[in-house]
Amino acid sequence: MPEAFVLFKTEPTRERDVYMALSGKENVAEVHVLYGEFDLLVRVSSDSSSELSGMLIQEFRQISGVKETQTMIAVDY
Repeated sequence: MPEAFVLFKTEPTRERDVYMALSGKENVAEVHVLYGEFDLLVRVSSDSSSELSGMLIQEFRQISGVKETQTMIAVDY
């Protein structure tokens, strides 16, 4: 099952809005608020790599208040 960790930078004062939007998504396993350069850390999983890519590109970047994302796709070792 493909997994990824996504770091989010949000527009000022929009952290909670983005947090709530992410928390309601089916493939989101965890959402954490951070202090520092990024505002949120999210762990996501999906049934396929193409589904994961679609979620990252089509859903997450379209959430109102998201300024920037950085994605780290987990691999089996």
